[in-house]
Amino acid sequence: MDPRPPATTAHQGHGDRPARPHSRGLRLAGAAVHAYTALGSVLALLFVLAALEGEVEAALWVGLAALFIDGTDGMLARRARVKETIPWFDGALLDNIVDYLTYVFAPIVLLWTTGALPHGPGGWVLAALPLLASSYQFCRVDAKTDDHTFLGFPSYWNVVAFYAVVLDLSQVAVAITLVVCSVLVFVPVRYLYPSRTEALWQLSMLLTAVWFVCYAVLVVQLPDPNPFVVVLSFAYVVYYLAFSGWLTARAAHRRRRAARAA
Repeated sequence: MDPRPPATTAHQGHGDRPARPHSRGLRLAGAAVHAYTALGSVLALLFVLAALEGEVEAALWVGLAALFIDGTDGMLARRARVKETIPWFDGALLDNIVDYLTYVFAPIVLLWTTGALPHGPGGWVLAALPLLASSYQFCRVDAKTDDHTFLGFPSYWNVVAFYAVVLDLSQVAVAITLVVCSVLVFVPVRYLYPSRTEALWQLSMLLTAVWFVCYAVLVVQLPDPNPFVVVLSFAYVVYYLAFSGWLTARAAHRRRRAARAA
């Protein structure tokens, strides 16, 4: 979000009268949305504490709550018009801080405490890769594109950790996944932004909701998840990757068409 206050001249009426200030209720709504986003930082702490105490299911439940907040706070922020009502507060920066804690740092702690990473220097290197790669990505100004997609692997380490636990993946499988996804952070492939990408928005949101339900069911079923529910949750992952490939191809086609027109 742009922390600079919007120019008032665009909202002035006849006779250069200043724009009417926003109501106190709307400003309070904006502040409440920012507080809602900030709650994710508390969930990150609870996530880490649960992981350190060996309470894997509790950590995954907290991770689901963090996913829900991140998936809904943007819509609430737009409805509350936070950029206009609280222009001096950078909500995008807050969102990035919270997302790094809940999507990157806490999940890597969970992978470490569950034994999904080898102990010793090799484990430290594997744990460092997502932390460093995502530090780079969260500082890129083009990490979220103008047409509402993610550029590069969108640091879904919480999803990686979730499947590592649910599928009881071996250390080798986890290591390969971490290395590949860390590299993909730097590859300019476009990824679906479920709550923002306009193309097939309703379908994406419906399938995302189904995946959330599958996530909850699988956590309840631990340590013996139902194979059907696992496959159903993976169907969303396949959709996500396939649609992301289509978004990447569409963007490349637009660039080629623009180059020919120039």
